[in-house]
Amino acid sequence: MASANPAAVAEAEADAAAQRDELAESLADLFTNVSLMVRGELQGTNNQLGLLEKMNDRVAQEYSNYGDVAAGLRVFVEQLNEKNQGFEEYVSQIDAIDQQVTEFEAVVSMLDKHVGLLEKKVKSAYHISSSTQ
Repeated sequence: MASANPAAVAEAEADAAAQRDELAESLADLFTNVSLMVRGELQGTNNQLGLLEKMNDRVAQEYSNYGDVAAGLRVFVEQLNEKNQGFEEYVSQIDAIDQQVTEFEAVVSMLDKHVGLLEKKVKSAYHISSSTQ
């Protein structure tokens, strides 16, 4: 038994080596495929992060533009306030003129009533003097 057929031993060793080679090849394929899968997942995540970065840059640019518009509007409002303050003097003058016109209308109304009374008195006096002649 100690002396086994050398050809059979060589053949058994060759079969074992072939099985190890096949197993090693299968494991290498497995690791390669798992590596490719992980690389694909990482590349997909990387692509998503790149897209997210681009979207954030675009939103930041848009908000920056809004900031520029808001700054322009602030300057415009300040200019309008300055112009409005310039008109305050004219508004107060218009209010004073309006008050004077109202008072003048009241005086004219009183004068009109007095003229009407004087006219009646003159007509009455004229009729009296015409009828006596």
